[in-house]
Amino acid sequence: MKEHKRTSSTNWLLAAGLGAAALAATLWGNRRGSYDLNRRVVLITGGSRGLGLVLARQAVAEGARVAICARDEAELARARQDLLMAGAAEADVLTVARDITNETEVRTMVAEVESRLGPVDVLINNAGIIVGGPLDNMDLRDFEDSMAVHFWAPLHAMQAVLPSMRRRGAGRIVNISSLGGKVALPHMAPYSASKFALVGLSEGFRAELRQHGVSVTTVCPGLLRTGSPDHAIVKGQHEKEFAWFSIADSLPGFTLSAEQAARQIWNACRRGDGEIILSLPAKFLAAFHGLLPGTTTDILSWMNRALPATGESAAANVRRSGFESESDLTRSPLTALTRKAAEKNNEV
Repeated sequence: MKEHKRTSSTNWLLAAGLGAAALAATLWGNRRGSYDLNRRVVLITGGSRGLGLVLARQAVAEGARVAICARDEAELARARQDLLMAGAAEADVLTVARDITNETEVRTMVAEVESRLGPVDVLINNAGIIVGGPLDNMDLRDFEDSMAVHFWAPLHAMQAVLPSMRRRGAGRIVNISSLGGKVALPHMAPYSASKFALVGLSEGFRAELRQHGVSVTTVCPGLLRTGSPDHAIVKGQHEKEFAWFSIADSLPGFTLSAEQAARQIWNACRRGDGEIILSLPAKFLAAFHGLLPGTTTDILSWMNRALPATGESAAANVRRSGFESESDLTRSPLTALTRKAAEKNNEV
């Protein structure tokens, strides 16, 4: 009995220590670095909506020359108008429609940015996809698509901007990974696997590029209120999968607004940080996993039992977007914060 009490006390002390460390990391992370964005050329992939668009707005507000890349030309046109309304000059905003999973298109994108705006000072690899659902409903394509966007696309973009950065002996690269790249989350196996790969790629590049004056920052956000759930892909019991994901994405206290996240990302970029984990819950979970990975995985396995079961029909293996999987729950006040963010950040 005494041994049980001693173990419980130790666990509480450990949890309290991790919580205090997470809070201290948040306060430290809010410091603003000295790197000036004024007249810098900033290239943001996935910059037409969500977090990418918010990052672009904040860069424009500091006088940066911004290029945003996405596949959808109509989406890019709306984003460009948004940035012009935010105060950007016509000549300082460039939209580039490209498929970033294609190496040739990535290289032509960088070449166009360099010819129109100048050499890229800051590259932000932000583009992403989310495929959610039980492992049994996933197929090889889900893993391949996630790797194409989260690993190969950032690799091609970094390789395209690095020759110029090396010659100048200066540059900033920011890779937007995820808490899912530190802790493998249930029902997100393709997403987590590819984000883990991006973390390794980003850390490896940082270790070898600092000597050339190029700083690489790995960003691992927890849940962000960017308005993106409607663009997520779900499999299995589609409505139930989308419901838990979109509700979790709206929870106050557990989620961070896109504006808060973008400010912290820019601060980390200015300081040249190696890594930043966004939101207190994400910091706590990442720290706990670092100390007790097996225990964390066991806890997540219990959480998995509360998630929707594997879909048994053939239809369960079909991809559906979030907006095709709406239900009364996802239209309820439980998702109000996410729907508000979607309207604000060109996600509708």
